[in-house]
Amino acid sequence: MTTLSPQPDGAPIPSDADGKSPRLQAGKPPRAGRGVLIRALAVLIGLAPFAVGEAALRALDWQRPALHDDPFVGFSTVHPLFVLNHDRTRYEIPPAHDRFFCPESFDAVKPRGEFRIFCLGGSTVQGRPFAKETSYTTWLELSLRAADPSHPWRVINCGGTSYASYRLAEVMRELMDYQPDLFLIDMSHNEFLEDRTYQHIKNVPHFIRRPLELASGLRIFGLIRSAVGSLGRQPEKPILGPEVEAKLDYRGGLDTYHYDETWRRDVIGHFEFNLRRMVRMAQEARVPVILMNPVYNLDTPPFKSEHRPGLSQEEGQRFEACWNKARQFYGKNLPKAIEWLRQAIAIDDRHAGIHYALAKCYQQLERTEEARRSFIDAKENDVCPLRILEPMSQAILDVGRETGIPVIDLVQVFSTRSRGGILGDDWLVDHVHPSIRGHQLVASVLIDEMARNGFLHPTPGWEAESDRRYQEQTDSLDEFYFLQGQKQLGNLRLWAQGRGDRVRPLAKPKPADSPDHVPDGREGPPGRSDD
Repeated sequence: MTTLSPQPDGAPIPSDADGKSPRLQAGKPPRAGRGVLIRALAVLIGLAPFAVGEAALRALDWQRPALHDDPFVGFSTVHPLFVLNHDRTRYEIPPAHDRFFCPESFDAVKPRGEFRIFCLGGSTVQGRPFAKETSYTTWLELSLRAADPSHPWRVINCGGTSYASYRLAEVMRELMDYQPDLFLIDMSHNEFLEDRTYQHIKNVPHFIRRPLELASGLRIFGLIRSAVGSLGRQPEKPILGPEVEAKLDYRGGLDTYHYDETWRRDVIGHFEFNLRRMVRMAQEARVPVILMNPVYNLDTPPFKSEHRPGLSQEEGQRFEACWNKARQFYGKNLPKAIEWLRQAIAIDDRHAGIHYALAKCYQQLERTEEARRSFIDAKENDVCPLRILEPMSQAILDVGRETGIPVIDLVQVFSTRSRGGILGDDWLVDHVHPSIRGHQLVASVLIDEMARNGFLHPTPGWEAESDRRYQEQTDSLDEFYFLQGQKQLGNLRLWAQGRGDRVRPLAKPKPADSPDHVPDGREGPPGRSDD
């Protein structure tokens, strides 16, 4: 029903039964809507100075967020990886870096049309236990030249022995000056090698940490952080030397590794921070990146096992009794051995050696999926993690998904080509290093990924030319090269067992008869000897 409401001059205005004028409803926004609009405008006006400041900082190229220092660690000195040679025509790795890097060089003035790829990582990228000549970086360059000879390709090996993400981030910062066209990032196995603490780092909850990470991409955030930091004393972070000081380089280094869940969590967080930092660094410079989820050997005994913290003496005795019972059935009745091993795991599921023993039993029975899961449990509980941990692999996959950056999952690539889908000696020569054939497989997968992303356009029948170049490269290597590789492989195994040849007082080893001394589980699992 329509009624008449009086106007100020006395004339009636039609209105609805609820007293609201249709003319007012049609001509003006409701009062509540005006309030929301006013508040939104107020917020935009308040944010305008920050937007202007962000634009100004970007125009002046100040406070680049990806180049902020690592908050976890610092370095006493950072020596450049590449220096100009005597006649200033090439950049090369100087002899001072020979202990960690292979000889490498490239033109100081980039040739016209050259596509320059820098490969960052550890000793796997370097080609250990051999050298750069049989690394996937060499096979990749040969394949690229065969597949697309229309312009020159240059693949530069920046694999540093024992180099972790926090050192590789500094290398990447330097490489930005050398006109890169693509970065390949293949890292993670070396994160636990150097001794460092994270006591100055606050354990920020994930729901707060992620918004902070997003905000840290703003330059205004960096300016505010710098200003706040200048007003007060900042927590002191550990300062590392210019070169790696791996604990396993020293005699007795393995004895310094013990269960420390807090340290493990912080190391994983540090790795993810630098992974994201390196990706942002490349994105800011508009240089494409391909990430690699590194491969590892599942069928490798854990390097060190310990009982879970708080295990009582009575529980330890029952654990050993169950394991001894299982050993009695090795080679005789594997299902019975599995039963006893599972009872031991029910007492202590943190002992890496017991998971490895169970995996070997499953493997002998061709129960491959159960074997794979137990091998992973052994890897994840290794007190001395020399193989990438699952949360780190997940971080690589997550960063690729979130940023749209291609990720080559080498775990999947090698697993599908391994017996029973279990990463083992089919393609790897030790716990993480692929064989020469494995490096060639990585190069092949990289070529496919680069072609999918439009970096090259392979010519028909290029594979035959690639094979010819591979054969020429192999023929150019003398017998001494392969003998040196075998020798290096032996040294790597000794190193991984904590038998490095350097001397430094690290920690007093526990005697074998100490109640805290725990065997590492290498003895006894069926189907494999100690080394």
